Amino acid sequence: MTETAAFTWTAESEAAAQKHIAKYPEGRQQSAVMPLLDLAQRQNGGHLTIEIMEFIADYLDMAPIKVQEVATFYTMYNHKPVGKHHVQVCGTTPCWLRGSDEIITACKKKLGVGMGETTADGQFTLSEVECAGACVNAPVVAINDDYYEDLNAESITQILDDLASGKDVKPGPQIDRQTSAPAGEVTTLKEFVAEGEGA
Repeated sequence: MTETAAFTWTAESEAAAQKHIAKYPEGRQQSAVMPLLDLAQRQNGGHLTIEIMEFIADYLDMAPIKVQEVATFYTMYNHKPVGKHHVQVCGTTPCWLRGSDEIITACKKKLGVGMGETTADGQFTLSEVECAGACVNAPVVAINDDYYEDLNAESITQILDDLASGKDVKPGPQIDRQTSAPAGEVTTLKEFVAEGEGA
């Protein structure tokens, strides 16, 4: 049985870690725990281990339990390997009212996995998360670092198809909406917009 090498920063990650730490006043370096956990997770291929959390604790001179408390509280930190595309469906009330159950059903059907499971080819992991913070564009799915909004069963299925075939997929609203502006046509300040000053 071969031993797994102890986690340590790559040169690039070390430089990034020091940049994060430098953002905080002297004596407050432990405030960098969240970005350092994210950095370590990315370096490790998408998930954290106890050994990595202990490394971060030692690096920031923190009690390991304090790092574990942070890492287990936030859903952004994964504690087991995830697929290349981590599909995180928001199931909080605004998304649920706008059809997140339909999105979950479509994802399960398309991927052939349940919540917390990864496809056999390692391409997709499906998770349900609490509040993605984009309620106005509900229902919302985060896939890795990108948000896909204003979804329905057809649009999320198409996104998953495109990702599976290696195509680029446009994040953001999947309907005719400008970022988080109200859906549909302009209803106020029409003259202002018509002059091209507010478009």
